[in-house]
Amino acid sequence: MKYSGGVMPVVDTHADSLLGVLAGRRHLGQRAFDGQLDWPRMAEGGVNLQFFSCWVEPQHKPERALVELLKYLDHFWLEVEAYPEMVTVVSDLAGLHQVVQTDGVGAVLSIEGSEGLGTDLGLLRLCYRLGVRLVSLTWNERNALADGAGEDPGGGGLSRAGRAMIAEMNRIGMIVDVSHLTAAGFWDVLELSQAPVIASHSNCRRLAPHVRNLSDGQIRALANAGGIQGITFVRDFLGAGEDIERVVDHMLHALEIVGDDQHLGLGSDFDGVDHPVLGLESVVQLPDLVDRMEARGLSPATIARVMGGNYIRFLEDAWAKPSPLAHRMGHSG
Repeated sequence: MKYSGGVMPVVDTHADSLLGVLAGRRHLGQRAFDGQLDWPRMAEGGVNLQFFSCWVEPQHKPERALVELLKYLDHFWLEVEAYPEMVTVVSDLAGLHQVVQTDGVGAVLSIEGSEGLGTDLGLLRLCYRLGVRLVSLTWNERNALADGAGEDPGGGGLSRAGRAMIAEMNRIGMIVDVSHLTAAGFWDVLELSQAPVIASHSNCRRLAPHVRNLSDGQIRALANAGGIQGITFVRDFLGAGEDIERVVDHMLHALEIVGDDQHLGLGSDFDGVDHPVLGLESVVQLPDLVDRMEARGLSPATIARVMGGNYIRFLEDAWAKPSPLAHRMGHSG
């Protein structure tokens, strides 16, 4: 993306755009008139790397969760097959650097809620081999691994199976996402994980008292552990205003709480909401967010870090050591 400070990579760690693909409503390779994000509009909005979530809807859980998860993975790869010239699938350092250096459009697979995996570490490893690089243990409800945020206040933390899943994610190089966990689950992950984690799409509870948002203490702890908070554009998580200015409010609060600009990024949740935030109705309006960040006094260097630089650094560190599964996939990333 071009802005007053030059050119910067843009990374967004959460979008539910695959849901529309799975439902047969549209294709990622075609500019759509509905929805918020696709590959042509990513290029227009200046987004270089998008994490595409595989979210199994509640009516499929638990019996058909694995089937639905596999459908997501299949449809993603069908989209890549149909529009190979439009996107680079990013799963290692080589892909990451290709996208950044060419100012291209890149896609990473993620899983939001692990009901499809159950407690099976083999399924986690299989998903890694199919391109998944980020996993959250829960959505809002309780499952066999942990309690989701919908169980708060008072929800529990990780089960023994959840603890084993975190250990295996660390071993194979899968990024752990703490968004949607209870507070107890959040603290369990920070205690257990041997690698930094992210909150892919969570805002600041001080500004909007929602169970899906992070307290000031959680924001500080996440940063102290080397993690990143992805500010999201969900109206319920923004509080008063529910517009583009309120998104910047949450950014400014997180920056103040942490005390530096190394641990903040974007986690839009595009295509995961029925009513988009005013001023951010689609990905093509992200340059407007940059304008508002500048107008609120953020420096070009800080804007570049928040819009993508912090996540680029995080991924470079996370993928610096090849996964023990890499040789089975035929490459070293």
